[in-house]
Amino acid sequence: MNTALRIIMVEDDPEIGPLTQDRLSQEGFDVALTPDSSGLDRLMAHQKPDLIILDLMLPGEDGLSICRRLRAITNVPILMLTARTDEIDRVVGLELGADDYLGKPFAMRELIARLRAILRRSQPNSPHEGASLHFADFDVNLDRMEVKKGATDIGLTSGEFALLRAFAENPGRVLSRDQLMDLSQGRLADSFDRTVDVQISRLRTKLGENPRDPRIIKTVRNAGYIFTAEVRR
Repeated sequence: MNTALRIIMVEDDPEIGPLTQDRLSQEGFDVALTPDSSGLDRLMAHQKPDLIILDLMLPGEDGLSICRRLRAITNVPILMLTARTDEIDRVVGLELGADDYLGKPFAMRELIARLRAILRRSQPNSPHEGASLHFADFDVNLDRMEVKKGATDIGLTSGEFALLRAFAENPGRVLSRDQLMDLSQGRLADSFDRTVDVQISRLRTKLGENPRDPRIIKTVRNAGYIFTAEVRR
């Protein structure tokens, strides 16, 4: 992995922030630390990061508000830090477009593993035109991580793209939540994680699906989900 990858960490805790910054710097990341949204905006005005670590509880504008605002202008991956018991905040964060979350207190090794997994999903491979899939009215370039409907770009987060790829590479097959987490997240998610359900809901919306009667990604009760569209390579 490119050791020059840039991370912005928005964390106001005077111990957690510097400690995490130092540890990630030892791993070869270029880490900028800021305690609030104003600092984040100043940093992003000069350089787009490869990933943002975003604490939920911040002075002034909170993490959920920042996440919502960021998703209106960029698809940069976001890892949200939350209190381990705040499941509703985790779900809301995912609904707003966070790629993953990690509960506090966290083990540094787990944070690094999650960061690397997100970055692997979000970094395109060497671009070439051969690695593409087509279904319904959509064209998917796997190397460039692009999804288009005609000339319109469908902006997906890295987590949503990984989920779409897992479906499109296994059409007509019922996939459980565990299988989808294996295929798209590498089993870093919690055992009772709702990431898959939330991201499927977001993915359906971006594909223009009717939430009451989806035609591409269907729910199979007590089993999981199935991708029903014909996929052409």
